[in-house]
Formats: sequence, C-alpha cells, structure tokens
Amino acid sequence: MMNWLKRFLIGKPLENEALKHEKYSVFWGLPILASDPISSVAYATEEILLVLVPAIGVLAFHPLTWISGAIVMLLAILTFSYRQTIKAYPSGGGAYIVASDNLGQYAGVIAGSALALDYILTVAVSIAAGTAAITALFPALFQHRVAICLVILVFLFIGNLRGIRESAKIFGLPTYAFILSVLALIITGIIKVKVLGYVPPTPVIHLKSVIEPITILLILRAFASGCTALTGVEAVSNAVPNFREPTTKHARSVLLLLSIFVFILFVGISLLANLFHVVPIEGKTVLSQIAAEVFGSRNVMYYFFQFATTLILALAANTAFADFPMLFSVMSRDGYAPRQLSFRGERLSFSNGIVVLTLVAGLLLVLFKGDTHRLIPLYAVGVFISFTLSQFGMFIKWTRSKEKGWVYKAVINGTGAIVTFVTVIIIGSTKFIHGAWIIIVVIPILMAIMMKIKKHYMAVATQLKLQPEELETLDLSKATYRNHVIVPIESVNKASVRALRYAKTISDNVVAFNIAINEEAEVKFKEKWNFLHTDIPLIVKYSPYRKVVSPLLDFIDSYEEHNYTRGDMITVILSQFSVRAWWQVFLHNQSRFFIMRELLKHKHIVIATMPLQLKNDEVVLKQKCRR
Repeated sequence: MMNWLKRFLIGKPLENEALKHEKYSVFWGLPILASDPISSVAYATEEILLVLVPAIGVLAFHPLTWISGAIVMLLAILTFSYRQTIKAYPSGGGAYIVASDNLGQYAGVIAGSALALDYILTVAVSIAAGTAAITALFPALFQHRVAICLVILVFLFIGNLRGIRESAKIFGLPTYAFILSVLALIITGIIKVKVLGYVPPTPVIHLKSVIEPITILLILRAFASGCTALTGVEAVSNAVPNFREPTTKHARSVLLLLSIFVFILFVGISLLANLFHVVPIEGKTVLSQIAAEVFGSRNVMYYFFQFATTLILALAANTAFADFPMLFSVMSRDGYAPRQLSFRGERLSFSNGIVVLTLVAGLLLVLFKGDTHRLIPLYAVGVFISFTLSQFGMFIKWTRSKEKGWVYKAVINGTGAIVTFVTVIIIGSTKFIHGAWIIIVVIPILMAIMMKIKKHYMAVATQLKLQPEELETLDLSKATYRNHVIVPIESVNKASVRALRYAKTISDNVVAFNIAINEEAEVKFKEKWNFLHTDIPLIVKYSPYRKVVSPLLDFIDSYEEHNYTRGDMITVILSQFSVRAWWQVFLHNQSRFFIMRELLKHKHIVIATMPLQLKNDEVVLKQKCRR
C-alpha cells in the first residue's frame, strides 16, 4: 500500500540517462527560478509603506518613488553582475562557489550559510504571504492560517519530489498568470486615473502619534524593507546545471527576463500605490486594495487577480526548492554538509535536500504562526550577505586573471560589492531589533556546524586512505578456510581491505561485489581495484536507478540459486568504520542496517561486520599536519 502511494504521488523511478531530459528550457526555467523575485514585488511596496505611512502619513508617497528608484538601480547592478557570474561559473553553486574559489573556504561557508538561511526563509515567507492573500479574500480562514501554510508546504514538497521537469510543469503556469494579471492591473489602473479621470478616495491613516520629520534613518529603514523585492535574483546562478545545453546562454537569458519583469511589476505597483494612495490595513494587503480599486471588489477580474496572487506567493517557495538542494549537493560534495545531500533520488531530484528544507521551513511557519510581517525582518539579511561575497569574489577573480575586458568586468562587480555591502549594513542595523539579529547569530552557528562536518570527513578520509607502501605489501592470498563469502564493497579503502582479508581466512570461495551508480564511478572503482593485485573475483553491478540495497539482495538471491547446495553457508561480510562522536553517525550512509534487515530473513546466510575504529578527528588532523 505504501509503495503504491509513493508511486502515485512521486512517480516511477528515472534512470540516470533521463537526466538530460529533465533540464529547464528558458520557457519553463523562467517561472521556476523567477517565482521568488517576481512574487516579492507583491509585498515589497507594502513593506516600504508599512515603515513610512505610520510615521509621515500621506507624505509617504513621495519618498516611495525615490526608494523604488534606488531599488531598481540596485536590481540593474545585480543583474549585470550575476550575468558575469553565470558565464564564469557554469557549474552552479552561485555565491558559495565564487566566494570559495576567490576568497577562501571560510568566505565560501559564510556565503553558503547565508544562502541556506535565505532559501529556508524564502519558503516560509512565500507560503505565509500566499496564505495572507487567501485570508484577505476569505477572512473567516484567518484563524486557520498555520494549517493552511502547512498544507501548501506539503503540496510543494510532493511536487518537487516528482523531479525537475514535473515540478516545472506543475508550478510554472501560475507565475505567468501572475505576470499577466499584474500587467493588466497596471495598464488598467493608469488608464483609469490618467485617462478616465478617476479620483481615488482619501485614505484613512492612523499615525503613531504626530507626524515625524522625513529623516535619513526613516528612508533607510523603508529602503531596507523594500529590498525584499530583490531576493531570489541570485537563484539562476545557483541552478545553471539544471538548464539545457547551452546552459550558460539559457541561464543568462532567464536572468535578463527575470530582471525585466521584476522591474516592470515593482515600478508599476509602486506607481499604482502612489496614484490610488493605498495604505496598509490589517487583514488586507496593499496589492489587494489596489486591485479592488482598479477592477472593483466584486468583479471577476478581481477574484482572478487574487487567485493568481495567492498562487504566485505560495509557489514562489519553489525557487528555494529548486536551489536549496542544488546548493547543498555542491557543499556536501565539498564535505561541508552530510554526504546524503549530494545523492539524487528516484526522480533525479536531490530529494534529501528537499526533505530537509521542508522540515525546517515547516518549523519556522509554526514558530512564527505563519505571520509574514514577523518573518520579513529576517529575510533580506542573508541574501545580501551572499550578494556581497559573490560580487567581491568576482572582483578579485577579474583583478587576478586580467583576462580580456577585465577592467570593465571588475568595475561592474566592484560596484556591486560596494552597493550590496552598504545595503547589508543598512538592513542589518535598521532591522536588527526587529529580528535580523537572529540571522546574524545563526550564520556563525551554522558555519561552525559545517566546519565541524568538514573536519570529520577529512579525518575519515585520512584514516581510510590506502598509502602506496601499504598497497605494495598487501597479500590477500593467504587463507585456508572454505566458505561461500560475498563482500559488498563501496570503495577500495582500509575498511574494505580488512573485510576482504578476513574473507580469505574463512573461505577460498570469495566474491567481491560493487554497485556503481554511474559509469564514471564504475571506471574509478575498477582502477583502484587493480592496485590490490588479488585473485578475488570482482562483480560490478551498474544501478541506473541509484539503488544500493536491492541490487545487492538480487545478486545474493542469484548466487544462492546457482552456487548454494544443502549444508553450505553463505557469509556476507559488511565493512564498517566506527566514528567517535554520536552526531557523526548521521553524516554517513546507514545502508548496512537495511541490508542486515533483509538478510536476516534467510536462515543459511551469515552476516559478519568487520569494524574499523576511527580516531578522534583533531588527533588525526594534527598527526597529518606533522607529516
């Protein structure tokens, strides 16, 4: 029943070779990767007005224009900068790869940590904003907003587990529907006021006390709030490998189109807010009020607009679902995150990353009760930290390489680095007491965890690596006991060699079995195996669906059928290294438990575990440094 449900919700497994057909085209890549920044325009103008209106009343609409202009200029700088990043780093990873390559591992980990938090908050904020649009349309549902948030989250979770192409089809059309509906709103609104002479009603404004002077601090606070419109601009550079060939050309096209749409929609909504003098009201979004003024609150177009807004706000989280797993697959391959996050699932998506993102975002939605305004202050700090590190990293790259046109490129990225750094200071200082301090505290904690993971993997690799002198002295031919022995081997290292040597002591009928999840892994394994100079036969099974347990069980069943006679025993020797700390267990695959559970059903199969006790990470790395 569970297997049928899994297939119904997620679909059938896909072979490795199907990956090339799962890539984005420009048409489908745009709505998936642009849904976050495009959806941000739905509440960016409102966030600016939430700062200005309570302080200066109707005077808020004049600085709104200038603040929107400054944000648009920042968008242009980021667009030109990230187009260069895409061309220079087509392997994906965005700010993490750029910072790591040019500024060092610590800068890379800071960028990765900041981006990770940004993607988690993208999911939480987007779903909360989508829920706010629903409750604005149906106020009776307001008390159930947390439950609605979690339902939307589960829907996104299942949709993304279905794979890259499937999620694009499911979540792509709402983005285009929102773009068209906002364009219709902007054109109709301007015609209604400028051509037909419609006079909007005077807004009712509840000031905090008396009107404040328009100060630099007030403008900076409003600017910091409005910068949420720029979150997600970096998404395309992180997901370049997900595009069809030529990946760089398609990714740069998507980034340009994304920026054009964000520019048109953000400027248009800010203009309409100014023309109609719409102010924030609890329970009604600014965009909802504008649509009611333009289309009429009982018009079919109004309900379609609200429906499209709800969809884009909720599904904007899909940008994070596309980028978070990709980012962590790169970081896990570098050793800064659990290895399991680098594996593709049955549908060729990085399913483990999708699971982690869903769980953490769900926890945030529950803790902050699905309130957009409580989550927004946490939102932009992380992404602008990654912006700054990425731009500065690219600036260093151009000044070092001095390739053709490097001065022009360095000026663009250098300008981007300065502007985004200033923006980080503005957002961090103005939003600090409103919740930004949480991000500033969490980033170092997340960094420490990642560095601890990296140190552990380095220590494990050091202890498992076979030195050349050890390979020369290995002799696996000294054994006298007879038995049918199968030794599953993931890689040629100290742990697997110990298992093979033990196998030779109990039988002269030993078979080594390896599962290759791709052709490259198979070639590399056989090259290492040849160094052992052993007479133990090796069987390599290619697993196109990246499964490990079931191919091994199938081989054992086949072996029993052709080699087993009554009274014989088959011994399966599983190599295992024992880590020192409890938390390190979660950083390594635990497929051994699944294998043992299945093999225990066979009465004539013996399961042997060959352990290798690892030393403390710090001790091993100190010894390595001395050598």
